[in-house]
Amino acid sequence: QAKLVESGGGSVQAGGSLRLSCVASSSGDTNTMAWFRQRPGQEREGVASIFRGGGIPYYADSVKGRFTISKDSAKNTIFLQMDNLKPEDTGMYYCAATADFLVGLGRANNYRHWGQGTQVTVSS
Repeated sequence: QAKLVESGGGSVQAGGSLRLSCVASSSGDTNTMAWFRQRPGQEREGVASIFRGGGIPYYADSVKGRFTISKDSAKNTIFLQMDNLKPEDTGMYYCAATADFLVGLGRANNYRHWGQGTQVTVSS
C-alpha cells in the first residue's frame, strides 16, 4: 500500500503562490494521483489529477490557468504549483491515489489512499 505525505502548505496573501508536494512511499496503487481540497463548511472536492505514466492532467474549473499539477515518477512524487491564489482557495489540501486510471478528477471515494493533508490559507 502506498503511504502519501504532503508538504508545502502555508499562509500567503492573495495573488501569492505556493507549491505543494506529495511523496508516495511506493508506486503501487498510484496510477492516478490527485489533489483534493476541503474548504471550510464544504465537501472535499477534486482540484487536479494526473496519471503516473503521463498524459493530459485534469483540473477543476475554479483553478484552471492558476494551478499546475506535475509529477516526478522516478521519485513517486507529485506537485501542485498554485499561482494567483485567492481567499477562496483557503482550505485543507489532500493528496490522493488510486490504482485505477480515472478519466477526469473523479470523486473522493474513487481514491483509496490519502495523505494527512496540508493547510493552505490565503488572506485578502
